[in-house]
Amino acid sequence: MATTTTIVPSAGPVAGSRSFLSRLREGDEIARMFTFLFAASVVLITVLLVFELWQGSVLSRHKFGFNFFRTSVWDPIFEQFGALPFIYGTLVTAAIALLIAVPLGIGAAIFLAELAPARVSDTLEFFIDLLAAVPSVIYGVLGIFIVVPLMRQYVQPALKLSLGFLPLFQGPAYGVGFLTAGVVLAIMVIPYIISVSREVLLSVPRDQREAALSLGATRWESTWKVVVPFARAGIFGSIFLALARALGETMAVTMVVGNTPMISSSLLSPGYSIAAVIANEFTEATGQLHTQSLIELGLVLFILTFILNGFARLLIVATSKRGSGMGHV
Repeated sequence: MATTTTIVPSAGPVAGSRSFLSRLREGDEIARMFTFLFAASVVLITVLLVFELWQGSVLSRHKFGFNFFRTSVWDPIFEQFGALPFIYGTLVTAAIALLIAVPLGIGAAIFLAELAPARVSDTLEFFIDLLAAVPSVIYGVLGIFIVVPLMRQYVQPALKLSLGFLPLFQGPAYGVGFLTAGVVLAIMVIPYIISVSREVLLSVPRDQREAALSLGATRWESTWKVVVPFARAGIFGSIFLALARALGETMAVTMVVGNTPMISSSLLSPGYSIAAVIANEFTEATGQLHTQSLIELGLVLFILTFILNGFARLLIVATSKRGSGMGHV
């Protein structure tokens, strides 16, 4: 008994130091330090990005203050700048894109993961990945030569004829505008939703499906009531990944949105987005205030994306807790 009491207290620190040294010799601690530096570099880059945007927009912030977010005038000649039309255009086009892309993307992902034969699913997934890799300027060119003429000649006149009593579908049919930009954005982000959601659905344990089928559920009932709720957090993640892509898209939106800094209730009207105005005017900005106003627009876009992604995280956490609580009931 005495021997045991004298050995145990001294064994702790020695064992701990030997454990650290052994992990160091085996490379565990070195790998941990290097990977920590890699992870910390992401935070450092984000902080530096915000700092540079903040410092680069000091003149604009001091002159306009909070009015920069509330005014609609964008006049480089008289150096009056307001971000409201661009914030409005960014949010509207992204919302239209999600309204179109989410049901189509999730529906396609459910089919590929649960209902389609494996050979068909793998083949279609290959083409979906190819669509996700297409440069945005290609989507913009296709938007100009295919989507814009279709919208001008067929879609927008049909919407005005059937739903013209609504403010959303009034005004002349130019072809370009909020609705056209939203459609092009939807085409761009659908592959992201399909690809991520399909992988999440495929990762659901087979036991979940077999348990539902053994209780008498049909294939569709087990998919919709068991598999999809189980993969809900991952599906939400794919949706907000698509939202982030839609908010920051530049070239495709620039080519089809109309590039007019105005706020209109009609989706057929031309508009502008934050990324589009930065791409169009940054190289031609002559005055320092003009340049710094564009930099502040970049800061606004960063903050907007940060807020929406933070809201997405909170929504995922809330729905996950609600789902786990129902599971315990």
